[in-house]
Amino acid sequence: MLTQKQRDLLYFIHDKMRHDDVPPSFEEMKDALGLKSKSGIHRLISALVERGYIERLPHRARALEIKRLPEGISQKHSSSRSKTSNPASQASGSPLFDEVPIYGKIAAGTPIEAIRDEGQSFALPQGFIGRGDHYALTIEGDSMVNAGIFDGDTVIIKRCDTAENGAIVVALVDDHEATLKRLRRAGRKIVLEPENENYEPRILEPDRVKIQGRLAHLIRRYD
Repeated sequence: MLTQKQRDLLYFIHDKMRHDDVPPSFEEMKDALGLKSKSGIHRLISALVERGYIERLPHRARALEIKRLPEGISQKHSSSRSKTSNPASQASGSPLFDEVPIYGKIAAGTPIEAIRDEGQSFALPQGFIGRGDHYALTIEGDSMVNAGIFDGDTVIIKRCDTAENGAIVVALVDDHEATLKRLRRAGRKIVLEPENENYEPRILEPDRVKIQGRLAHLIRRYD
């Protein structure tokens, strides 16, 4: 996943090279992203290289090559972005995609708000997620494999505080343990039901469970 600044820089380089076939200077990058020094650009470039988005070409000054763009954003989408001098404005105002905040991994013992990673976001085509407040989580574990949700998958969660019987939800147990399970109601009890026979359902009093959202979309990488 890329930070907003990393994504902004990647698009700025891409748009610049699309027109001139020459990478922008570090000074141009610094000004475009509103940074105070070029050292921040060096760090962003290094991060993009490490993640395989760009490549430094040897024996050539300012020689950079775009290798790929973030998931959910096609080369065509990037090329048709509005041409302004501020890529941060492009990223936030583009009609082509929506940004969903990444809250990190969903794992036992960690509350949702504590795992939010400020500055990280997931780009999705505009209209894909629909209305409402959404966030992304990375699945850790295999308790939901029979529902087609595997370790390492990214789930898009629609924030809500209630859900119908049988929905797959993010539940916060005892205000400290976050988990993705199927919601069942049994009389006055709440059942958090895994989708894996190797795990037992958890039967809890309603006041111990807070619904943090329900599953809206599942995203999987195959590389």
